[in-house]
Amino acid sequence: MPANARRFRTKTFLTLATAAACVAAVATVPAQAHDNRPTYTNPKAPIDLRVKDLLKRMTLAEKIGQMDQISVVNTQGDCQWSGGDFTESCLKNVLVKNAAGSILSGGGAGPTVNTPENWAKMVNTVQKYAVDNSRLHIPVLYGVDAVHGHNNVLGATIFPQEIGLGSTWNPSLVKDAGAATGRAVAATGIDWNFSPVADLSRDQRWGRYYETYSEDPLLAGTLAASAVDGIQHADGAKEIAATVKHFAGYSEPSNGHDRVPADVSLRYLQDTLLPSYKAAIDAGAKSVMVNSGAVNGIPATASSYLLTKVLRDKWGFQGVEISDWQDVRALQTSYHVAADYPGAIAKAVNAGLDMAMEPYDAQGWSDGLTAAVNRGLVSVKRIDQSVTRILKLKFELGLFEHPYVDASKANGRVLGADTAVARQAADESQVLLRNDGNVLPLSSSTKKIVVAGSYADDINDQAGGWTVGWQGVPDGVKLPGTTVLQGIKEAAPSGTKVVQAAGAADAVTQAKNADLTVVVVGEKAAAEGSADSPRPELSADQQALVKSLKATGKPVVTVVIAGRPLVLGDADGTQGLLMSWLPGGEGGHAVADVLFGKVNPSGRLSVSWPKDLGNEPLYYQQLPGTNAGPQSSYDAAYPFGSGLSYTSYAFGSIKADAATARTKDTLHLKVTVTNSGARAGDLVVPVYVSQPVSDVLTPATKLVAFTKVHLNAGQSRTVSLSVPPSELAVTPGDIDGAGQQQVARGDYVFSAGGQSTTVTLR
Repeated sequence: MPANARRFRTKTFLTLATAAACVAAVATVPAQAHDNRPTYTNPKAPIDLRVKDLLKRMTLAEKIGQMDQISVVNTQGDCQWSGGDFTESCLKNVLVKNAAGSILSGGGAGPTVNTPENWAKMVNTVQKYAVDNSRLHIPVLYGVDAVHGHNNVLGATIFPQEIGLGSTWNPSLVKDAGAATGRAVAATGIDWNFSPVADLSRDQRWGRYYETYSEDPLLAGTLAASAVDGIQHADGAKEIAATVKHFAGYSEPSNGHDRVPADVSLRYLQDTLLPSYKAAIDAGAKSVMVNSGAVNGIPATASSYLLTKVLRDKWGFQGVEISDWQDVRALQTSYHVAADYPGAIAKAVNAGLDMAMEPYDAQGWSDGLTAAVNRGLVSVKRIDQSVTRILKLKFELGLFEHPYVDASKANGRVLGADTAVARQAADESQVLLRNDGNVLPLSSSTKKIVVAGSYADDINDQAGGWTVGWQGVPDGVKLPGTTVLQGIKEAAPSGTKVVQAAGAADAVTQAKNADLTVVVVGEKAAAEGSADSPRPELSADQQALVKSLKATGKPVVTVVIAGRPLVLGDADGTQGLLMSWLPGGEGGHAVADVLFGKVNPSGRLSVSWPKDLGNEPLYYQQLPGTNAGPQSSYDAAYPFGSGLSYTSYAFGSIKADAATARTKDTLHLKVTVTNSGARAGDLVVPVYVSQPVSDVLTPATKLVAFTKVHLNAGQSRTVSLSVPPSELAVTPGDIDGAGQQQVARGDYVFSAGGQSTTVTLR
């Protein structure tokens, strides 16, 4: 960088950004009183006309820039990863010379002092530079991964990771969590959220397992759709866009390692993997992020089948398709399906991609796509299609009229916001898996509780990866929130003594003289490939600790803080077992709520918990066959849907509105449920289907509908559930089955809570 390069210190830019916030309601191009103003500057004009007008005014170079997303670090310091103050030459290179259409904060990139106000000032600064200095005053889309709350911002309310939200089986709660996230994100000026993840959690080895809702397509899709609804319709917040990711099949790496290619049949792709994405897209998601991996020998980023035939032609998706981190370049450097970068860009763009997350090299993107056009590899018409979608999104989000936020209000809108929603989410995500002898809830007669385990007082690992930093909370940073130890101490009755064990030896000594020990075990926070685990089990030292505690003969309750089911080994068999997942800042309260009975646990596993290592991938929708060997069929330690309560429930009959129906009909079922216990509770009511005979192999049981109901003690309710034809449809044909899904004629057995009814489809 030249020695005389003008550098804008943070405080200078913050002043500019604050000023920008004061004119947030003013159009980026001043509206004129006469009618000859450009149509795209007229907020009353239809969006399609505004887009068309702006597009015709743009040069090819400006259009190409709109299709690139650059990391904010390329506008700071030395224009690379050094961070620090904004640098005008860097801003000019990214936002003016190369006309980048989007900026992102990824990998922990943010303001030097991490506060909501400084985030808002940072985003305002970038936005103001783009608006003031780009030829046509086009604002940028600003993206961030806010996957469990506004998790990049220190002090923002941290929600449970998606795997925990999946265990709530509560779409309305997931929507509320999404709305809370949307409000926080919007308060900091960000308009594009890379969430939710609609991938399926079927392989416990995979490092992004905890970012998913469920192994089941219906449950995952329903919750992802709810998240989209919440994020994009947060009351009182500026408009932001949700992103369905990672389309498609990202969670199917052949050996469990992140980004390893998937090899799946088209039938499995169509019947099992695609529905969860479609549900979220049908909920109105404005963007889709593409799978970083390859499927059946083709990188997803270069797959016209996925990006055009399925998304555009079959599903009618009209939003923006964006790649993941440097994935267009990877077509050349990693996958070797292109000889050079222009060729890689051409493959991605022609497959249907609208924007590349090319975080470091704005000039390289501009030069590469320009070369692709000059070589006849990409048409200007194709570029116009993508830029039209990008501009349309910017208009839909109101960025041309309201590009800035009032940074002075960000702290008040983010810090400590929506903790009640986070508390409820953490409460409902707790899954009680063992309660031998009704050891829980703890009674007032419990006089001494020992709390042991290295995860008992660790708020950072309790939040997991993608929290403040990419791999989790950075060293030296303390996340606000309540640990399990703190939660237990706060919730314990006045006559109950809570003692924290100093280590393994002290834990055993203390346990011998206690009424009960709560041992908190788990795994360290990590993300993506760093979170891959070839052996997803509890570590040897933790197994040894729990084994020693069991040997004292005193009751032991195990609390697991982890983003996946862990094989417990020698730690198995304690009187109580509570899966807490990665519950976030309110996790300590949530664990204590369940332990002391303030909350009746209602969480149910949204995944399957394996008995032993080597059973991955494990999921309940196994196909029938001539399986041989122990555990070769579905044989989980805790099956999908498992979870205990402090009350008891009874399922009455399940009835269909008709014994016969047409294959195109939506079926309507009624299930009677009763709380036969002594306290109120929330019950998940799932309906499964099986086919006694089917030309194509189908799982022995498959979830086709569910709801969650509140029942007072002694109360009965009849709940109605609907099963659309799409839940029964399968891909017909032989091994090469790839045609349109169909609902086969024949008998279908619907079951709930051990009760069943048969419907014949004609």
